[in-house]
Amino acid sequence: MALHVNHPFAELAFACMADQPAGEKRELLRNLYTSDHDLELFSFAQENEISPQIAHALQDSLGGRTPAHWVEAHDTTGRTIRTYLAELDRVASVLASREIRMAALKNTGIARGIHPCPGCSPMGDLDVLVDRPRFQEAHGLLLGEGYIPERSFRSTRVANVDLDASELGGGVEYSKTLPGGSELCFELHWRPIAGRWIQPDQEPSGSDLLGRSIEIPGTPVRLLSPVDNLLQVALHTAKHTYVRPPGLRLHTDVDRIVRRQSIDWDVFVHRVKELRVCTAVYFSLVIPQQFLGTPIPETVFSQLRPSRKRRNWLEARLNRAGLLFPHQKKFSNGEYILFTALLYDNVGSLRRSIFPDAQSMRQQYGFQSRWAAPFYHFKRLASLIWHDERRTL
Repeated sequence: MALHVNHPFAELAFACMADQPAGEKRELLRNLYTSDHDLELFSFAQENEISPQIAHALQDSLGGRTPAHWVEAHDTTGRTIRTYLAELDRVASVLASREIRMAALKNTGIARGIHPCPGCSPMGDLDVLVDRPRFQEAHGLLLGEGYIPERSFRSTRVANVDLDASELGGGVEYSKTLPGGSELCFELHWRPIAGRWIQPDQEPSGSDLLGRSIEIPGTPVRLLSPVDNLLQVALHTAKHTYVRPPGLRLHTDVDRIVRRQSIDWDVFVHRVKELRVCTAVYFSLVIPQQFLGTPIPETVFSQLRPSRKRRNWLEARLNRAGLLFPHQKKFSNGEYILFTALLYDNVGSLRRSIFPDAQSMRQQYGFQSRWAAPFYHFKRLASLIWHDERRTL
């Protein structure tokens, strides 16, 4: 059993998305791209949310002969992301004035500190990490800068968010209209991953990540260290079960970090094992390695690879769900629950995820009385069982 993608535009898409020098792509793209199917390719790219990346590669290959709709897709994304990153720098300066460290997470950090082309870094929001002891202070500063808390992800705006409940969940989401009319979703986290199935003891400590974070020249925004950055995006990719929105774009995060940062693979593998997330991280690495050619040492896979039976089952479900077209339904409820369960390295980790200890339950739901615990355990189980697979873990 192996992962596979069957689509006439798949090879071209992967070639465009891989973070390789332009010269290495040009000849390949000249062989793969034909103007006869250009509009079909553009539709495919839009459905998979990768039109800016394909546009950049085509411009490098075709130059002035690149169709206008590709150029516009790339330029529009570039303008939006430059506006977002300017606001990111501004917010970081506001927090830095109070000596609050702020690190950019996931694609936000990659776009600000690693990858040079904003037009190739489409994203719907900015994600940042602060120390939990400074979280509420950072929240107050954002309110002062015109940020409006949201009750839930990209939903109804509210004047007063339940900050204690939001903090227990790991962060608060805000929206703001930027100069020029762009709508920005801004996510302030103290937990670097968070999620329904992911427990605090299986994600890196936010404080540790900030302590190891590095400066990005020319901005007060900080970037996670290379090992931490790779681990965080790998867990984030697993959180989206590899194939759900934004789909293929998720896997460029791993590719760009590996190609543009120096990874201490021994330290990386040690931290993955320490958190007991080998299976989840394995698939976050093997997908870009197979389809984008990401240069990851075989020794890493040999140390993280799950059993053949587990690997075959997960690969079969990924093949059935498909890496393309992320907005299609990918799993039935039963498949989703079983798929997520098999990403845990052992039964103990799965059990703690379904039935967290008393302290974790109190932290997550904010109750005090031990008599309330059964009610919240039931609430949690119901949430996991009837969870919409199109949302994150």
